Amino acid sequence: MSAEGSAVVITCSTRAAGGVYPDRSGPIIVEALRSWGLQVADPVVVADGPDVEAALRAAVSSGAVLVVTTGGTGLNPTDVTPEATDRVVDRLVPGIAEAIRAAGLEAGVSSAMLSRGVSGVAGRALVVNLPGSMGGVSNGLAVLEPVVAHALLQIQGGDH
Repeated sequence: MSAEGSAVVITCSTRAAGGVYPDRSGPIIVEALRSWGLQVADPVVVADGPDVEAALRAAVSSGAVLVVTTGGTGLNPTDVTPEATDRVVDRLVPGIAEAIRAAGLEAGVSSAMLSRGVSGVAGRALVVNLPGSMGGVSNGLAVLEPVVAHALLQIQGGDH
């Protein structure tokens, strides 16, 4: 089953936003979502902090059916993506975040349990936080691919 609609990818990284290094994880997510049938522009890159919540709200307001963030889910004091996401979503979907962490652990990455990423529904959009690491993104996309079309259908009022 392929997904339909538009999606937004948000890279949450002060260093990538400041040009210290290029955004590596955002383009990988964009490519994957396009292969799933979603319409996706290039990633939005924002600094950690208040810009994350503003970018999330803009993405949801744009009519996107899926918003995927990368970065800002760790224990660093500036990692605030989960808190920003909590303020934007109406309902949490904890199973997605739990499955993403479990996939990392299953792949032998013990630090996956340190990811604080959350997932939820904001209006008619599914919002998912992925870690900023390449492995975390890969594991997260593998978790999402088989369920995202069904989840989006349910959010739009489709049958189970």
